[in-house]
Amino acid sequence: MTAYLKALSDLKIEYVEKCPMSSLTTFHIGGPADVLVKPKNEGELKSAILAAKECGIPLMLLGKGSNLLVSDDGIEGAVIHIADGLDKIEVLENGIVSCKAGASLAALCSACLNSGLSGLEFAYGIPGSVGGAIYMNAGAYGGEMRDVVRSVTYMTGEGEIKTASADELDFSYRHSRFSGKDDIILSAQFALVEDKKESIRARMDDYIGRRKDKQPLNFPSAGSVFKRPEGYFAGALVEQCGLKGYTVGGAQVSEKHAGFIVNVGGATCSDVLGLIEHIKATVFQKFGVALESEIIKIGR
Repeated sequence: MTAYLKALSDLKIEYVEKCPMSSLTTFHIGGPADVLVKPKNEGELKSAILAAKECGIPLMLLGKGSNLLVSDDGIEGAVIHIADGLDKIEVLENGIVSCKAGASLAALCSACLNSGLSGLEFAYGIPGSVGGAIYMNAGAYGGEMRDVVRSVTYMTGEGEIKTASADELDFSYRHSRFSGKDDIILSAQFALVEDKKESIRARMDDYIGRRKDKQPLNFPSAGSVFKRPEGYFAGALVEQCGLKGYTVGGAQVSEKHAGFIVNVGGATCSDVLGLIEHIKATVFQKFGVALESEIIKIGR
């Protein structure tokens, strides 16, 4: 780690030691990362990654931290924050929008609205980054990233820059070719269609209204906890087990939507994991359905 920090300093790449992950995740849970690296452009990103590999430092990428559950003991090695400087959005010709991985979905949707381009309305209100959304093929209200992604430019673990077309991205439910791989999403192009701004705005307002009405947006969470089991809705199964409001420590099954676990105050990673296991066991005992978590668990 000493050698890695020296390399970052020599490269003039900003970093913070012992950065609490609770301040960077929507769950507000997680111990410190050994070092949080804050590259300002793709050149710094590549240098930070290659230096970590040369120094034998474990690394992970962090966008908006919206689908993560971080260990109470933090994260070993380097967390590279894909954010400022890696969030540019460009509206090109013929309905094509180019976007860096660190941009928020909200910013991307707003840019599309301002340009009268439709197709990404479903993503408005999803609290994540473009890179994270592509990584897990995020979706809502009948739409998914695979419906609109034209191509993705990424960096391999060896630092080589490549571009994959839509049919090479292996999209499926909450999965892409990047899931569980070392490749790093840098940017994407989206293929959208022209529409009246008022029609696009109406759909966006409808979707965000549904979110506010049904989801517990007033508490920290990591979004929907479980993947949709075939033939069922996870939240409905949890609710039918009478688990709304069930609490372990500071983690609670939302009283508003049983598909969410919320941090009602001081929740730990252990609290959430304990609650997830209780939910899974209860649902399986009552319905014989094995729920699968879609939250990504990371750290020590």
